[in-house]
Amino acid sequence: MDFNKQRQARNNKIHSENSRLHSTLRMWYRGGGEASGDEIYTGYNMTTHQKGALQCRSAYRLTANMTIRTLRDYGQHYRPRMACLKNVEVFVVEMQDPKSGVKGADQKLNVTIIPHVINGQDILAWIVTKMKVTTEEAQAFGTMLVAYGYIYPLQNHRKLVLVPDSTLYRFQTPYFWPVQKWPPNICCFQQQHYDNLHKWMNPKWDFIVMQATEQYKANKERKKPDRVVLDCQERAYWIVHRPPRRTHSAMDYGLDRLIDPNAEEVTGEYCNIFLTQALMRSAVKSSVSLTAFVKFVTTHHNHDPFLTTPVPSNPWITDSDEFWQLNSRSVDIPTKLSVERWVLSFWELISDPRGRVDFKLFLKKEHSAENMAFYEAAEEMRWGAASAIPEKSQFIFNTFLKPGAPRWINIDGRTMGLTVKGLVVPHRYVLDAAQTHIFLLMKKDTFYRYLKSPVHKDMQKRALVPAPHVFTDAQLEANVRNRNPGISPILQWQQEEEEKAAAAVAARPIDVKAMVATNKLDRK
Repeated sequence: MDFNKQRQARNNKIHSENSRLHSTLRMWYRGGGEASGDEIYTGYNMTTHQKGALQCRSAYRLTANMTIRTLRDYGQHYRPRMACLKNVEVFVVEMQDPKSGVKGADQKLNVTIIPHVINGQDILAWIVTKMKVTTEEAQAFGTMLVAYGYIYPLQNHRKLVLVPDSTLYRFQTPYFWPVQKWPPNICCFQQQHYDNLHKWMNPKWDFIVMQATEQYKANKERKKPDRVVLDCQERAYWIVHRPPRRTHSAMDYGLDRLIDPNAEEVTGEYCNIFLTQALMRSAVKSSVSLTAFVKFVTTHHNHDPFLTTPVPSNPWITDSDEFWQLNSRSVDIPTKLSVERWVLSFWELISDPRGRVDFKLFLKKEHSAENMAFYEAAEEMRWGAASAIPEKSQFIFNTFLKPGAPRWINIDGRTMGLTVKGLVVPHRYVLDAAQTHIFLLMKKDTFYRYLKSPVHKDMQKRALVPAPHVFTDAQLEANVRNRNPGISPILQWQQEEEEKAAAAVAARPIDVKAMVATNKLDRK
């Protein structure tokens, strides 16, 4: 019998501790906030479950903020009927002003002295004086403040009405104001959510345990009036947000609205006014944009056919194909204007077919021709046929990215890892990161070394300066009547394809064994 009594007593104690643990976890997972999760355990030793509750509370404190947040929508998206709380907050802050607000004093409650206590008469008189309203209106407004939880009674907690007598009240801390957080939700699986929180904040769990231990030690040293005040604040919070059964709650606002009735209706006229004003505003200063325009025009003045006479002349006017011949990909010596245009930017250099050929020659001498080859292969894969993407991606991987590849490119490990991982399921833009890395490398380093190289200086010396074509009006009329056929685009395309095929063959790795075997067959 003694053994059964001891077991029953132990079970009752465990059940009591679990009930307190569940109440603490329920309070925190409902959004109960900052105040006294650790005050519940004052007076007896902590168990493992109680430490877990304090750890849970400490985890929430990492993200909690005890200040009044001013940047919020006051629940307007889903709770438009709560717009009045914005003005109520300002009014409550004025009531707590030390000089012009409601005067408070220390009050002895049972055996504890509670600071900053006010009574119902002073609240009612201050509202009448401040708002210049009747006593009935002031009492209705004060009752609303109590019902919403801005003021809470110290003795009869369930009576959320302002009584204009010596009833004691106290201002609620801003952390528990209605608009500070959403109404808490019911959570029936506290242990499961506790485990999820532990998993979510696992890297910080040691710090949370340490913080919970320090909070528990600090709670033992906390003064009794502070514990009583915090307990009253939490009790007032839950009376407002979880009122007893068969009682009215001021937080019941009905169904959520999908439309904010306080929002301004956007009409066609409003949009026109907004767009008109937006056109008048510029993203940059006019002086900066005009300076950029002047610089661009000055730089490209000699290359603009509308500002200067084109050399060689326009083939559509003079009926001469010299322009096409001197600007083709296979020309040996380009014009001086073309060579000067290469200096303007790296993009101008690789946009010109002849300039790209000259740049490839420099890269070959620098033993870095694989950079331009990879860039061209990536461009061909991006703009090529979708059916050829798997084949091209495999070719690019084996040629440029695979360890020990014949034309392996030098890029950082992170970009290489992302590119190789993306090639498992290839698409058009899988090589963007590596292509951008190679492009910036050539733009910031190789391009400037090319401009100082003997290859470019020799090309500048050998560049042609075509003579301007002079023609009369009669010759112009004759050219209109008798047109000579120009260079066919089809022939140019065929020539480019042949050059690409030859470059691809030259880029392949050389099989020495196959060459030796071929030579033996030739000898036989």
